[in-house]
Amino acid sequence: MIQQITKGIKISVKTHFEGTRFQNQRLYYTFSYHITIENKSSDTVQLLSRHWNIFDSLKSKEIVEGDGVIGKKPVLVPQQKYTYYSHCFLTSPIGAMEGYYNMINFSNAETFKVKIPVFQLTVPSSLN
Repeated sequence: MIQQITKGIKISVKTHFEGTRFQNQRLYYTFSYHITIENKSSDTVQLLSRHWNIFDSLKSKEIVEGDGVIGKKPVLVPQQKYTYYSHCFLTSPIGAMEGYYNMINFSNAETFKVKIPVFQLTVPSSLN
């Protein structure tokens, strides 16, 4: 598990290789990732948006941005956790993701970025 704390917000990431699939006459390597966002600060915060950098060893870096995560903008009171699951398709068996969440602190209306640490997306057999 990969973890990082930024301004009292802890991000934990677990990944899993789900297998391969054909889509549009192309082979893709599918990975799921499970992210837990934990508010270890003393303030209530809300996740507003996300920014992802997706690295695929056979393609250029892809940037994905959008509101919330999986259609939600969770509010986290102190010590609360929020977990969600998503997935990524790569054209190669080796890649990585990283990024950040834009959040707001309800105590002072300050917006801030929470780093999502780099995590690897690697087919287990490609490590041998």
